[in-house]
Amino acid sequence: MSVLEMERPKVSDPVGQAIKRIAPLWPLSDWVAVNPYLGLSQHDFWQADGLLRQVAGQGLSMPRDFYREQIAAGRITRSDIAEALRQWGRSPDVVAFEQSLENDGPRVTHPMPLVTDLVGRLDGQDWSNFVLERISHYCAAYFDRGQALWSLPFKDASLYGGWIRYARLDQSARLMGLHGLTKMLGTWPETADEAIRRALDMLGVPSQALEDYLYALVLHVGGWAAWTRYLGWQNTGDDGTATRELLAIRLSWEAFFFRTSPEFHRDWQKALGKVSGSEDIPDAILQTAFEVGYQRKLFECLESAADVEDLPSNVGQVQAAFCIDVRSEVFRRALEAVAPEIRTLGFAGFFGIPMAYLPFAAVEPNRHLPVFFEPVYCVGERMDHVTPSEAARYQRRRHLRARVAKAWKTFKMSAASTFGFVEAAGLWSLPRLIGDSMGWTRSAPHPVEISAGAGGRLRPSLDGRANGEDVTGIPVEERAKLAQSILQNMGLVGHLSRLVLLVGHGSTSTNNPQAAGLDCGASGGHSGEESARVAAALLNDPVTREALLDRGMEIPADTYVIAALHDTTTDEVRLLDGDLVPPSHRQDVAQLVRRLKAAADIARRERSRTFGMDRLTESKLPLAFRRRGRDWAEVRPEWGLAGNAAFIAAPRAVTAHCSLDGRAFLHEYDWHRDPEFATLELIMTAPLMVAHWINMQYYGSVVDPGRFGSGNKVLHNVVGGSIGVLEGNGGDLRVGLAEQSLHDGKVWRHEPVRLTVVIAAPQEAIDHVIEQHASVEDLVENQWLHLFQMDDQGILHRRERGGGWRVLAR
Repeated sequence: MSVLEMERPKVSDPVGQAIKRIAPLWPLSDWVAVNPYLGLSQHDFWQADGLLRQVAGQGLSMPRDFYREQIAAGRITRSDIAEALRQWGRSPDVVAFEQSLENDGPRVTHPMPLVTDLVGRLDGQDWSNFVLERISHYCAAYFDRGQALWSLPFKDASLYGGWIRYARLDQSARLMGLHGLTKMLGTWPETADEAIRRALDMLGVPSQALEDYLYALVLHVGGWAAWTRYLGWQNTGDDGTATRELLAIRLSWEAFFFRTSPEFHRDWQKALGKVSGSEDIPDAILQTAFEVGYQRKLFECLESAADVEDLPSNVGQVQAAFCIDVRSEVFRRALEAVAPEIRTLGFAGFFGIPMAYLPFAAVEPNRHLPVFFEPVYCVGERMDHVTPSEAARYQRRRHLRARVAKAWKTFKMSAASTFGFVEAAGLWSLPRLIGDSMGWTRSAPHPVEISAGAGGRLRPSLDGRANGEDVTGIPVEERAKLAQSILQNMGLVGHLSRLVLLVGHGSTSTNNPQAAGLDCGASGGHSGEESARVAAALLNDPVTREALLDRGMEIPADTYVIAALHDTTTDEVRLLDGDLVPPSHRQDVAQLVRRLKAAADIARRERSRTFGMDRLTESKLPLAFRRRGRDWAEVRPEWGLAGNAAFIAAPRAVTAHCSLDGRAFLHEYDWHRDPEFATLELIMTAPLMVAHWINMQYYGSVVDPGRFGSGNKVLHNVVGGSIGVLEGNGGDLRVGLAEQSLHDGKVWRHEPVRLTVVIAAPQEAIDHVIEQHASVEDLVENQWLHLFQMDDQGILHRRERGGGWRVLAR
């Protein structure tokens, strides 16, 4: 089932409705940005704000003081407020609005009550947190993926069935002075659905409040609910069974506290009757003004551009395709500054290869494509310049190393060595500990270093043979069609340079459970290295090039495609498979290496200001950034996609003269070369969706960090092997970003604004894509993003709700 086209449950199923509001959480090994409000996208943005206030007490805007600070700093101007008032259909009387804010008292909301909250207020105990702890500990053991040395004995049962058996033995409630839980569970239903029915009958929640009450309960264990949603989406069709069982567990706790506190029943009914939390219009206007303020500066830059049709006649000596990731914008601008002969363009970082990638001697392949696509191919690695026996020996060595590492970890974590390990190995570990602390060494090799120890002999294999591994490769008869699609969607049709550079990206950091979130979201939370290498191998393949001629497309004989990896922590760009470059192109490649190094110096200088390193000399900056990535104590190796605010699908000529401050996803698109608008449809249903998910993950992590962020990175503990992190040793499974990824200790490094989308294409074509795809229509019509069209004269038009476009006044 696609995570974009979410199943819409029947209105008569409040349990299903509540479950569908929860977005999935990907594991740490494939950790990608997810829109935490995905299940609310069928609601208007500000209606969702009111719903969240009513259910959880926190909506989709920042505290009022935040906006007051932005006004005082000039980030929100009076003209921004006036425009926001107009968008809300209000009189653009800014003075009157400001006066109303001064007279506006504090917001009073009465969010949906939980039984555990109300009972806790009566006896002064935090029962909600106690219940969360018990459920979280159980889920961590039940879902464990190999981290725990001792397995939970009830993992053969369903989530709810195992919990019933576990809870009947758990004495934690009795130690807290709670009596009767074991007795109640002795007669409690054995199935989740029956437990839900019995609990709801007991609680007597009014039908009109039932769905929101259930949603509040699921949000209380929202991290684990998100994990169960992920597990459901891995199956064919998600019926929400695991999440339903988790809800049954949480409801059973509600029933227990309700049953043991009869004097509380009247208070419970009163609390249900007081629930309120409608959307806050003044805050909605302020948030809109905040977003208008960003758009004002962006549009001033874009509207000064030359006409979209004024493309450079010379395609340049090099065409360099970067991922649309916002971090690429800084480097692309730097590269174009030092090398005007290079034309850069943006494309999704999986480079159109719908594959899973199986590293040499690995057991399981990794998905290297956006999470809502399914891999078509499984590409493996081969080892060049070795005999089959040498390759087999290297494979055995890798397997042995993995087994030794696992055994060493087991020894360190075992009960027998808990107290003796430090005494036995402490002095032996001291040199490495000092090196890691000073950033001289890495506590663990980074996963993008796939060729480490292999002398650069490992390469992707397009064939279905990769040293005996079971892979499909890319069948010869399908390569030309795939190559044609890649070239068309990248806009590289009929105008290829002598050298084409495909630049994937990855990040280097250590001791960072969320490291995959700094890698390429378009590659499924992995480095874009493998995708770039496979795409380059495909486009250089002589058989593929010959077959392309039969499809009416030609890659010139003197065009060579080379892959590269952009390290977004250090801004170093490393060329891959350089030993395969033909002699005819080695001088071109050598010059390109010099240009990339010069561009890296400029990009690092620009980024150094955000880390307080701008006083360092040019020669010291590379080492300083490398140390950030190696230092196991560094909580901010880089800023990731913090600051992301815009998605622009247009020719590079539209943005080439702009400094977009690393805040824009830039996708190359020229509608004149897309007569059927197939590429436009692909952009709006895939890269745009990835950008929106990223934008909303950062948004939610800032406006509601307690629920949709992951707290203090220093306190993170990995749970379940690769499931996720806890903050400290308990609480809910955390989703979203750590506060250190968003705030530098003084100011926010990410501004919570909805994505501003600018597409240079005819309005009718954009409207057609919206009409054909419900997931896109939800985002546009329900205002989860701002959509603008740029015509061939560079004039911008805003997409209005319900259809129609309004030209922006210059």
